[in-house]
Amino acid sequence: MTTKGLSRKQIIIPMSSDNIMSFMKSSSLHMANINRLLCNAKSDVLVDYIHSDNTDITVITNKVAQQSDMSIIDQYIKNSNDINSLQVKELYLPKSKSYLKIIGIPYYPHVNSQEKLTLNDIKTILKQNHIFDNISLASKPRVIKVSLKSDMAIVWLDIWDIQSSYNTKMLINRCFNVGNYIATIWGANMNPGVPQCKNCWKWGHATFSCRIQGAKCVKCNGPYKSDYHREFSWCCKANAKINLPRLETKKGKPYPHLFKCSNCRGNHQADSNQCLF
Repeated sequence: MTTKGLSRKQIIIPMSSDNIMSFMKSSSLHMANINRLLCNAKSDVLVDYIHSDNTDITVITNKVAQQSDMSIIDQYIKNSNDINSLQVKELYLPKSKSYLKIIGIPYYPHVNSQEKLTLNDIKTILKQNHIFDNISLASKPRVIKVSLKSDMAIVWLDIWDIQSSYNTKMLINRCFNVGNYIATIWGANMNPGVPQCKNCWKWGHATFSCRIQGAKCVKCNGPYKSDYHREFSWCCKANAKINLPRLETKKGKPYPHLFKCSNCRGNHQADSNQCLF
């Protein structure tokens, strides 16, 4: 899926507020001068109008500007008498985001090691495959395990694209090697993530679609709501009959014991970021 960003028939030039005020006082003159330079360069692009906001000026064009057109506009603006070129940043065309996922990548990619897949591993994989040469990530990749007992991962990628989804169309259904494995690129929904139910604390479904009766505790997976953990959990109740007598966990006091995750069986709550899921 690709988000529908701003039209690319515009060029955004970030600059200081002082520069914006000075430039916009003669915006009509600047528009005429830029169009004359573009015509002299035999370009089909013309400036329709110029507007501004608090952080940049935007040059609206009749067609999508090419790099040569952008260079002409950039040079004109930075050479203008009423502009401090040191306070002008690199101009750019608006971009959209596309969302992808990669399947078929091992969750433990290192031979004879239980070290899980990291962001650095993913960046290395992308750099080693030519199909990603002209792709820019819009955010950090996200990794999840396919299931608790699986040794495979799903990697979610957000990339910069254009409204026509050009980059996405070039990548979807492409395959590439990751060691001895063959990974495949699929399209994904925007910000897919994986939902965690706030009722049973399992991954893969939303709270409103949970099918269990009652609720589960996020701390110990007991058959009660998390708010009642102190009142009902065996680990918070006093027990003088065991070898090491256990005192009651008083309200307002920190828990003296470890929790137990219902997903990975680790010593943490089911919604902890320490979880393998």
